[in-house]
Amino acid sequence: MRFGCCLNMASTKMDGTGAEWLSALKKVGYDYAELPMAQMMQLDDGQFRRLSGKLEKVGIPCETSNNLFPVTMRLTGPAVDMDEVLTYAGKAFERAEQLGVARCVFGSGPAKSVPEGFPKEEGLHQVEELLHRIAPVAARHHVTIVLEPLRKQEDNLINTFEEGVLLAKKVQEENVKVLVDFYHFTVEEEPLEHLLRDGREYLRHVHFANPNGRVYPRKAEEADYLPFVSALKEVGYNERISCEAYPINGFEEDAPLSRTFFEELFAGFQRFEQHRNQ
Repeated sequence: MRFGCCLNMASTKMDGTGAEWLSALKKVGYDYAELPMAQMMQLDDGQFRRLSGKLEKVGIPCETSNNLFPVTMRLTGPAVDMDEVLTYAGKAFERAEQLGVARCVFGSGPAKSVPEGFPKEEGLHQVEELLHRIAPVAARHHVTIVLEPLRKQEDNLINTFEEGVLLAKKVQEENVKVLVDFYHFTVEEEPLEHLLRDGREYLRHVHFANPNGRVYPRKAEEADYLPFVSALKEVGYNERISCEAYPINGFEEDAPLSRTFFEELFAGFQRFEQHRNQ
């Protein structure tokens, strides 16, 4: 298991990437950074090279990227400019490969939510067709696209892991899989059975936060974490978990506590399982 942080949610700088926290992330023992693609696409070539150089200098990889499409780009509805979308996606996956990104998270609620009065089924079809077109591009750059279900307040198209899996099944591209975010999963009250049924085949990335405020997790008893962790173990998930949360006490205080929390929660679960099976 590898642990990282979505640094854009802790960003204090104008570029919104959160790259100012890379050294602190490395210092407290995280394995990788998750940086926002839409914000990185706003960087000019020189700024992007400097970001890449900083990652190398600090010695922490950017293995995952969230926020694939910007909020200003329409992916559903009558105003989609497919040429613009495909040009953007091509450069985004090229930059992802340059950083060594293995998973690009496709949440992008404002971009893919269907406009008022537009048929939801037509919007889903538009996203399906988009995935058919960008998946081969992502594959050429060694990137897997992971669909991120978001709570209804952020997205009116894909709100559950089950819905993400249904879309991935329709697309039938080897590098289109699904993410589960514990915060959205909890808010939507999605049953664990969905994760247990399809997680082994489709789950390729996890976001994590204390669902009580979407803040950095600190203690195992602050929320009902264990059933979710148990489900991850049951489906054999052993990849990456990114803390996608707000550091309400400041990144330098919250990030180390969450790193310890992750280590103890997952190691503690392993000890619990070993004891139960004796």
